[in-house]
Amino acid sequence: MNRTYHVAVTGKDSWEGSRKRPLRTISKAAQLAEAGDCVVVHEGIYREWVKPQHSGTSQKSRIVFETAPGEQVIIKGSERIQNWERVEGTVWKSVLPNTFFGEYNPYKEVLFGDWFIEPTDNALHTGDVYLNGKSFYEASSLEEVLHPVKRFQGYGSPWTKDTEMILEPEQTIYQWYCEVDEENTVLYANFQGADPNEELTEINVRKCCFYPDKPGRNYITVRGFEMAQAACPWTPPTADQPGLLGVHWSKGWIIENNRIHDAKCSGISIGKEASTGHNLCSRHHRKPGYQYQMEAVFRGLQIGWSKETIGSHIIRNNVIYDCGQNGIVGHMGGVFSEIYGNHIYNIAVKHEFFGYEIAGIKLHAAIDVQIHDNHIHHCTLGTWLDWQAQGTRVSKNLYHDNDRDLMVEVTHGPYLVDNNIFASSYNFDNVAQGGAYVHNLCLGIMRREDVLLRSTPYHFPHSTQVAGTTVVYGGDDRFYQNIFVGGTSFDQTKGSYGTNSYNGSPSSLEEYEQKVIALGNGDVEQFMEVKQPVYAKGNVYLYGAGVYEKECCCYVSHENPLAVLKEEQDGMYLEMNVSQEMLSVPTELITTDTLGMVRIVEAPYETPQGEDIIFDTDYNGMMRKATPKAGPLEDLKVGKNRIKVWEKPKKDVDTAK
Repeated sequence: MNRTYHVAVTGKDSWEGSRKRPLRTISKAAQLAEAGDCVVVHEGIYREWVKPQHSGTSQKSRIVFETAPGEQVIIKGSERIQNWERVEGTVWKSVLPNTFFGEYNPYKEVLFGDWFIEPTDNALHTGDVYLNGKSFYEASSLEEVLHPVKRFQGYGSPWTKDTEMILEPEQTIYQWYCEVDEENTVLYANFQGADPNEELTEINVRKCCFYPDKPGRNYITVRGFEMAQAACPWTPPTADQPGLLGVHWSKGWIIENNRIHDAKCSGISIGKEASTGHNLCSRHHRKPGYQYQMEAVFRGLQIGWSKETIGSHIIRNNVIYDCGQNGIVGHMGGVFSEIYGNHIYNIAVKHEFFGYEIAGIKLHAAIDVQIHDNHIHHCTLGTWLDWQAQGTRVSKNLYHDNDRDLMVEVTHGPYLVDNNIFASSYNFDNVAQGGAYVHNLCLGIMRREDVLLRSTPYHFPHSTQVAGTTVVYGGDDRFYQNIFVGGTSFDQTKGSYGTNSYNGSPSSLEEYEQKVIALGNGDVEQFMEVKQPVYAKGNVYLYGAGVYEKECCCYVSHENPLAVLKEEQDGMYLEMNVSQEMLSVPTELITTDTLGMVRIVEAPYETPQGEDIIFDTDYNGMMRKATPKAGPLEDLKVGKNRIKVWEKPKKDVDTAK
């Protein structure tokens, strides 16, 4: 018989969990709930780490954790601190016994691990201090807290903008510093005139808010919560990857309609577990991180990494923001998942630290993962698909105001990027091969790079089983019926607008093969010397965007379409001028047959179920004609267009009023 457990701040864990006699903690309910049970949590703030102890058994027999209808439930990884003593001026201190933190003290644990780059002294901690919900910066000394400077040098990507922040006279920077000895943890913080004992002052004390302490807790639904302020560690693909909320190497979770924010590192984790390797490069330095990551893939297969046991999660309609490393992170554990309808923003924009594992969505081994209809903006990097993005599809997403929108790295395809709006100045880091870009609007540059020093795995279609490994030669890409808009507002030495970076590449597999044959007998070295083919047709190039030299049936104009995104009270609108000639470029409905097979993997562009794809709907779901418009929007017309491209949730519109 399925049971419903109620949880309320007025309850007691000694009660049975009925509506009239609810439990006090979600954690107690998580110990009791089994397959088919539902945990209903009532309004209030719950300061705990929820660790489900049982699994659901199927999609129809889940364990459901949900909030009561119309009630706000917040799970926090923090505690309120009210024992602050003034030190000097606006600086206060709090002395806490180390026993307060239990087994995990975030003010002793440092941010550390593979591909963690700056600061180089590993002086930052997983802890944080919050004043009325605002996250502070960790200072390097007590002196810095006592006498803050009006300049902050952050850490950013070498490919993007300078991160130095010079404060105006009226601005302040909130900072904290910690000292830990054998008995106590002492926190110092500059509250800039606020009284921390009167205001809401919190420090994060728990690694996670909702995360099983053991892998293999399957078929769990988490719905409707706000979760915040967790002391999550750095989560590279070669380590255990706990997030503020996460699945811990399991199958079949549904994470929906939650508000996730202020994770020190990663918000939602669908990632790796510890037994396949945990920061072995940083800890031992015997082998490069690349080698340990390769080993993690095969170790994963040894412990049962397959479609039958891992992945197939749904992450939908969540709001994820103000996280230091990732909005969503995963390596191997997210295979066959679907990520859609999420609003992800302000990820890694504090620039308090930097490493090569940072993005709104950062996934390794995203086999058959479908990422669609998300709104991703104001992130250091919008989405980063790294290693084994095979069968992955990025579709109908809105990207804007990111340092970079999309990066695909050392993967061999087939992967699909279709019907997206890329509105940042820097759209693509294409460090891969075997991609198909169809019906996108691209307002920024593309940087391309081959990688001949690292061989990475590819798989049998729709499987985790490894079919081989190879380097990235660059190319074997397809560009059909996109709109590329050039510009002068970004440093083009970092990349180029349009597709002209493919000049010199053959335009067919037959031409490629003839070039290889012409080099005579040989093996690997022949393929290193010949550029892979590129396939391009029906694209529109505006305002100086460059054209691949062998493309036919395209439209080129130096006119500026004045394409711009504007935020209104009810959502985001795209404004763009369109000419008749731009709408007259020869096009066709693109299908799986149009795109063909990628060269290395020898697999087609198809659905995770192995079915053909017809690109017959646009960004907004409108049906396309037999001769569709280039770009993501089928309802473009001659003249000035103004089209809504993101609907703000009604509750946010009402709040704005």
